[in-house]
Amino acid sequence: MIRLFEQHRIRKVRELDGMWDFTMEGFSKGYRMPVPGCWEQHPDFPAHRGKGCYSREVAVEQDGNVRLEFKGVSHTADVFWDGRQVAHHYNAFTPFSTVIQNVEKGVHHIQVYVDNTFGEHSALHIPNDYYTYGGITRPVALESLPDVYIKEMHFTPVCTDGIWNAKVEVALCNLSARTAEAVLDGSLTAWRGNVAGQESAADQRKREEPDGYTMHGAAKIPAGEERTILLEVSCPGVRPWSHQTPDLYFLQTILSVDGRQKDDLIDRVGFRTVEAEGTKLLLNGQPIYLKGFNRHEDYAVEGCAISLQHMVQDMDLMQDMNVNALRTCHYPNDERFLDLCDERGIMVWEENHARGLNLEKMQNPNFEKQCEDCIREMIQNHYNHPSIVIWGILNECASEQPEAREMYRKQYEQIKGLDTTRPATSATCRHFTDICLDLPDVVSFNMYSGWYKNCPIGERNNQEIEWIRRSGGEGKPIIVSELGAAAIYGYRDRSRCKWSEERQADLIRESLEVYMNDENITGVFIWQFADCRVTEEGEWFASRARCHNNKGIVDEYRRPKEAYDVVKEIFAKYGRF
Repeated sequence: MIRLFEQHRIRKVRELDGMWDFTMEGFSKGYRMPVPGCWEQHPDFPAHRGKGCYSREVAVEQDGNVRLEFKGVSHTADVFWDGRQVAHHYNAFTPFSTVIQNVEKGVHHIQVYVDNTFGEHSALHIPNDYYTYGGITRPVALESLPDVYIKEMHFTPVCTDGIWNAKVEVALCNLSARTAEAVLDGSLTAWRGNVAGQESAADQRKREEPDGYTMHGAAKIPAGEERTILLEVSCPGVRPWSHQTPDLYFLQTILSVDGRQKDDLIDRVGFRTVEAEGTKLLLNGQPIYLKGFNRHEDYAVEGCAISLQHMVQDMDLMQDMNVNALRTCHYPNDERFLDLCDERGIMVWEENHARGLNLEKMQNPNFEKQCEDCIREMIQNHYNHPSIVIWGILNECASEQPEAREMYRKQYEQIKGLDTTRPATSATCRHFTDICLDLPDVVSFNMYSGWYKNCPIGERNNQEIEWIRRSGGEGKPIIVSELGAAAIYGYRDRSRCKWSEERQADLIRESLEVYMNDENITGVFIWQFADCRVTEEGEWFASRARCHNNKGIVDEYRRPKEAYDVVKEIFAKYGRF
């Protein structure tokens, strides 16, 4: 499953999930591997770093163009169609696609060479406090494309004097050898899934809206070129998206050429605005307080190729603990999980992929280009999700260094060039030395008082807030982007020593009591939802028992620790807004 809803009714799409042939460099035998999947789940490759090849045949029903879409390959992919390379992509956590023209009807061969090795070629996937898996880890699809097709569309809601308006930018591509007269029709209709089983028929009648809103546009598209059509419509009567009422709408565009419908694209959107105003975060003009988790895409028996069932389980557990927000540490997430956040009103901080890099690592010759690609692909592909309320960059990187400051500045500038409708931030751990706090819209800091350093949580927090104000953060919203402590599931000790579930629960309680009662703070994200695997290469294994980051409130099998009930209690107790 690519998304949680149907994206096309005209364009033919075939999902390529299933068993693929597989070979691993240095191994003589062949295998059959699941896609999506991580090769570490196979007994021959439990901690293997190397280069493998996935392959399969596909049948194309008629002559024409096809598009291969990969939602995630970890971490580098080289794609071949009938022996000819058609795509190269770096980064496990952003999707990519390639269009292959003039494909003949018949059976064709796909090969995907996958590399999860570390080295200079990989500036972002390095030995780190989470694991870089290998494989085709997210879904794959094959689409049949007409000569003129819809490439993408971006939906921007605007509220003026209490009336919502929709602005839709639709990119069209012309693969043919002649100019095309393109006509585009758009519609917005309410998605009723979020009220199913929650309201009576009478309540639903009270909230009835107009049948829908329609848009229309046209353009001439020269041969071999791309054009963007802007569609706009006033939408009186729509209900805004929020945590309490996550109302969604289907946005459908239909492309016609020479009077015949040729292509379509459907997305699911919401009407809401997000802004940082003074020290508050505002959703639809009202202050919000974010209370949630950092969550890695990692499950004990699946690696990072998490099934929809386990995504739903994660969401159910987090909502049982009364969260309203989530941080996708430290990379863009599977879009199906973002769809769940849209449906359930979970506000999301999504960030690019760069974690804990010192200046030397940031000066890798591939660093800036790979970050730039990640940010662009993240925003282009996830722009329409109403749940995403903050873009993040460069978690715990070298923000105390002048050379790194320029990299921070460029990345913030890139984000604003792609999206002016959301604030941006970066989580710092460079306490009292960070020189970049004037750059983000929101100041965020990671703090583990009582775990890495035995100091009073309240006193340390006051020092941090005062320093932020003096160092460029005055008058901005402040978020505690990480707090927490580690515990081994099942390890109990009456002395409440470190690594015991009791000690973790105590520190989580004390930290939340301090931060959620501080009027200077507008959100908290616990590190972390679930235990996750870390790389054994490098330095991380030495401070991570079991080669896992054990700060999860549940373990890697989603078994709750004692802190689960503490989080549930305090998140219910302190609503703030």
